[in-house]
Amino acid sequence: MTGEERADADLPVDADLPIDAVRPVRPGRWVAAAAALLFLAWLAYTVVVNQNLHWDVIVAYLGDGRILGGLWVTIQLTVLSMAIGLALGVLAAVMQLSDSPVLRGTSALYTWFFRGTPLLVQLIFWFNIGLVFPTFGIGVPFGGPKLVEWQANQVITPFTAALLGLAINEGAYMAEIVRAGIRSVDPGQREAAESLGMSHRQVLRRVVLPQAMRVIIPPTGNQFISMLKTTSMVSVIAGAELLTVAQRIYLGNFEVIAMLVVASIWYVVLTTIASVGQHFVEKRFERGHVRLPSRVRRNLRPFPKEPS
Repeated sequence: MTGEERADADLPVDADLPIDAVRPVRPGRWVAAAAALLFLAWLAYTVVVNQNLHWDVIVAYLGDGRILGGLWVTIQLTVLSMAIGLALGVLAAVMQLSDSPVLRGTSALYTWFFRGTPLLVQLIFWFNIGLVFPTFGIGVPFGGPKLVEWQANQVITPFTAALLGLAINEGAYMAEIVRAGIRSVDPGQREAAESLGMSHRQVLRRVVLPQAMRVIIPPTGNQFISMLKTTSMVSVIAGAELLTVAQRIYLGNFEVIAMLVVASIWYVVLTTIASVGQHFVEKRFERGHVRLPSRVRRNLRPFPKEPS
């Protein structure tokens, strides 16, 4: 056994091994970074000094009451659509995992249809649903008498049509996200809970879903951020959200680019706030996930060889 091998064998297992590493010089990386910084500086300068953007108009309309009203409608549509879509997604995912072929088929048909047709088409369809069903009512089915009846044009307002289109479409996507999260839970967890006498509903609510949330939360956060921007499609049915209001204003003052910049700034603000919230929610649900400390991983090495 040489002296060097003996010295390595005498080191404690958790000791930090000295490493004389030299970082290689990468001139290409420095050149690429300098080029990127130069481009960003040029882009910022071009945007700031460009008088055609009319920054005075942009600043004046950022806090305009009409813009803030449209912003509030955008927030309402996003939150309500995600809440309803999440509920529909959980229901559809549970139906897909059911033993009943009828429930599985119904859920599969729902996700297939609403994921297969464009959201824009669905919004226009819901807005014009009165052409197919002029009235809605509660009563005896199959042509029986109606107890209560409403006119479709009075019930399906632009906001209602937008909410129906966004929520039902989102539910189809959330169904796949929730189903993937439920399947990520070890089947042994379900079997152990059932052996304790829990019902299927209790197992799902107390055992499966809490563990599946770690997988469900990240894509759900992405869907929420996407929904903030997807609400702009409601402008095709005059839903009074942020983009619709901006369009109405620039049709009067002809400041098209300035008003689009105003809307874009508020969309960036909303998505930034949602991204920060998503980060903290993910950290909250990651607390039960055990990770190997970085220092332990760094110092892992094979056991020293036994002296021969």
